[in-house]
Amino acid sequence: MSITPERKSALVKEYATHEGDTGSPEVQVAVLSERIANLTEHFKTHKKDNHSRRGLLMLVSQRRRLLDYLKSRDTARYTSLIGRLGLRK
Repeated sequence: MSITPERKSALVKEYATHEGDTGSPEVQVAVLSERIANLTEHFKTHKKDNHSRRGLLMLVSQRRRLLDYLKSRDTARYTSLIGRLGLRK
């Protein structure tokens, strides 16, 4: 259900804007998207796990806030990120 340290470091390396970058909105959104995908798979078998569902909703809200922040600051970075992650149709 959680993300492995190896996968997290791979995501950080892939979405980092500069060397040692772990806090940029791009990295945070990528890590949150991975966690959301893992929880979504979890709910396919555990439909009544409402405690984890609350956590999923909080993760989705956090990702939405970060994306809104990025969109207000730099639209080009926002469109690039959602394209790379495949979040919008």
